[in-house]
This record gives sequence, C-alpha cells and structure tokens, in this order.
Amino acid sequence: MLKHCNYHHHPKSENEACLFHPIPLCLEYGPRTGSRRHLFEDDESETRVDVAQGYMTNTELERAIKAFGQRCSNISRVYSIGESVNGVPLWVIEISDKPGEEEPEPAFKYIGNVHGDEPVGRELLMLLANWICDNYLKDPLATSIVDSVHLHILPSMNPDGFLLRRRGNANNIDLNRDFPDQFVPVNDYVNGRQPETRAIMKWLREIQFTASASLHGGALVANYPWDGTQDKRKNYFACPDDETFRFLASVYSGSHHNMSLSKEFEGGITNGASWYPIYGGMQDWNYIHAGCFELTLEISDNKWPIANELLTLWEYNKMSMLNLVASLIKTGVHGRIFSSDGGRPLPGFIVIKGINYTVQASRGIADYHRLLASGGRYEVTASAPGYKSKTTGIWLDKGGTNVDFVLDPNVNLRGIPLRSAFECRWGTRSVIWDTHLEVYLLLIVIVGFLLFLCKRRTYSRLKQRQLAGPKRPVVV
Repeated sequence: MLKHCNYHHHPKSENEACLFHPIPLCLEYGPRTGSRRHLFEDDESETRVDVAQGYMTNTELERAIKAFGQRCSNISRVYSIGESVNGVPLWVIEISDKPGEEEPEPAFKYIGNVHGDEPVGRELLMLLANWICDNYLKDPLATSIVDSVHLHILPSMNPDGFLLRRRGNANNIDLNRDFPDQFVPVNDYVNGRQPETRAIMKWLREIQFTASASLHGGALVANYPWDGTQDKRKNYFACPDDETFRFLASVYSGSHHNMSLSKEFEGGITNGASWYPIYGGMQDWNYIHAGCFELTLEISDNKWPIANELLTLWEYNKMSMLNLVASLIKTGVHGRIFSSDGGRPLPGFIVIKGINYTVQASRGIADYHRLLASGGRYEVTASAPGYKSKTTGIWLDKGGTNVDFVLDPNVNLRGIPLRSAFECRWGTRSVIWDTHLEVYLLLIVIVGFLLFLCKRRTYSRLKQRQLAGPKRPVVV
C-alpha cells in the first residue's frame, strides 16, 4: 500500500469560494487495477449521495467563477456560451493579458464535467485558474501562458448531469456521443442536438481554438484521435496528424505524476479507436470541423473520488495541465499571412507537406497556429484564393518558430492583379469582390458625367472634347 498525505479544501467565504485552505489528511492507496469505466450504477444509493460531499454544487461553482472574475479582473473575463437543458448557464473563464481582444496568439480551451458523474475536472479547472492568477508575474510558466495564449476554461459542460449524479444530461443523453461523426451517418442538423452540444459547436464558430482537452474520470490515460473506425472494429486508426497528437498526449502524460508509468497504456497515451471505438465524440468533431487539436484526458481511476483526494489529484495533474497549454507556443509554426499589395491580412491556408490536413488563418487578423511534433523538418505552404502560394522549410528542435507569409496577387496577361477574386466571409454570408471593380467604378463616373451633360443639354464641341479626353484611374 502507498500512503500519501492529502489536504481537504473548503471556501474561505462565499465571495472566495474558489480559494482553498489545506487541512492535512492522510490517505492510503492500493495498487491500480486498470481502467474502470463505469464506477457507479444508476441506483440512487446512499454511497452516491455521500460521494458528492465536499464538491462544489452548481450554485457554488457559479459563485466561484464570478468571484474569480472579480478577483482576477486584470487578466480574465467571465462569459456564458449557453445553457443546459434545465437552464443552468455554461460559464467560461477566459485568461489572457488582453481578455476578449483579438490577438495573433493561439487559443486553448479546457472542458470539464462532460459526463455528469465525472466531476473531478470541474474542481481541478478552478484550481488551475486560481493558480495562474496567483502566480502571474511571479512564475514564468504562468506568465508565459497569460501573455502568449488565450486560455478558456469551461468547468462544467454538464451541470444537470452533475446534479442528477449520472453520466448523461437532463435528457439522459451522453454528450460525448452527440456530435456529428465522420463514420456514422447521424443527423447533422444542429437543432436536433442537445443544447449543451449546440453551445459547444456555436462556441467554436465564434472562437478559433488551436487546441483543446476535455477532462474525464475512470482511467488514467491521454486519449487522441481517431476515436472511431470505418469498419467499427477495435484497432489503431490514425488521423493525418497522428504524430502531432502523440506528441501532445505525451506532453500531458510525461508531465503527470504517474500517468506515463501505466502498465495498461504504453507511455500513458492511447489512440481512441485502439482502446475502444466511440462515435459522436467531441474530440474527433473538433479536429475535423473546427481545426482544433483536442485530447480526451482520463485523469483519475475513480470517476467520483472522495473530496479529500482532490488536492492530491490537483498536484498530480497540475504540471500536465500547464505544460499542455504552454505547448501551443513551445512547438509548431506560427505567424500571419499578408498581401504584398498593401499589406492587408489574408485569411488564407497553411498546409504541411505529407500531412493531409489544412489549417486556416483567422478571418480578422489572419494569424495561424499550426501545431507540429518537435524534432523534425517540415515544408510549410501558405495559400489564398487569388494569390500565388509560397513554401518554406522549417526545422523544429525544442521550440516553436514564427513565419509570416507575404503573398503576391495573381496577375493576368496584361500584368493586372487578380487579387479582387479573393472571397471574404462574415458568418454565413459571402461577398465576392469582382475582378474588374476598378473598371466598373470608372464606367459609373463616365455615365454620371454623360447624364450631367445631357441634363444641361449642351452640345458644344468643347464639351464633346472634354468627354473624349483622358480619364483618371480610380484608386480603391
């Protein structure tokens, strides 16, 4: 048996529900017996009622989130992405030196409590937020995350399930089986999905996340795509960025107290389909539809451990959680895409030779963040409609690199740029600037001038010469 001293936590006051005071408590642990997926049955036993003691209720969690927003207002903002079935707000904490502003920085999100009976994540995410706030400008890792990343934390995706002490939401739907799936012909109509699922999908349309992780319980492993297979069989099914995902999963596992020492999962990581296939999962949907590299993190063998174990679990996972966020700026290639004609940002595309996956630059400031495994040479190509693509080689050793691309517009046979064929999108609407916009504007000026002459009914030779004279080009 292994013996560890742990700490029980409780709030100082109602306004500081997210702060904790340690009270020593020694716990004993037996040997880990492998992954346990469903620790509790659906009965309402006395044990299940007692196990929630010491965890924040939904009301207490909301108070803790708002108290954090007030205490750390200089580096955070609090907002809601929607509501659960029963109308509980899905609160998010954003941590950044410029929260709510668009910057050429990667965005990361943590999501906890996807399954209602796996509440460790909601507690650990509040501890993470408070640790970063308390150590900003004191600890280099905390400072680097605040200054260089936009970190978004959703402590509870399934508050109704937490209240009901069950896996599914208030409609008893497993939210991690409710997303569109590439292998199963499920209904992709978004309004047919659960409100919590729709909230996540809408969230990712509004914010371009580079990477993400959801926190679960019942095993100890970092899981990466694909989660399903074409033939529905259990086997390793790699996504195009398999090497990068293995790298990210290893960042978490290798920083953990003992995840990488797993006897069940080599290195403490696993391909989802190799472990057991699922369909309708949030992880694969993020990668396919939102350009977001998401991991599914199983952070405790016990789905709902007693509250006295929470601070030990926090110490076991703290560096993993921090290093995973920091990996966004410590690896990969980052930069912006510009037009050589005027220097305007181009929301173009980034492709890596040999990897069948495209990363899109942001619509506003055209910044891109392409995660890649360290220790290799890559050929990076930037492109945009109406512009000549450019390719450069990079070498990633122990850190990331920054490359800005300046693209030249395509030209026709007369050397006139065809840049105006570039498509700009706002939401679901598209505006295509015509290739001959300048010509049309010039014709409008000429026609207007002719109408002016006709109105005055002046047909003198002098006026005719003015009309036939040289025309000034219109600058747009």
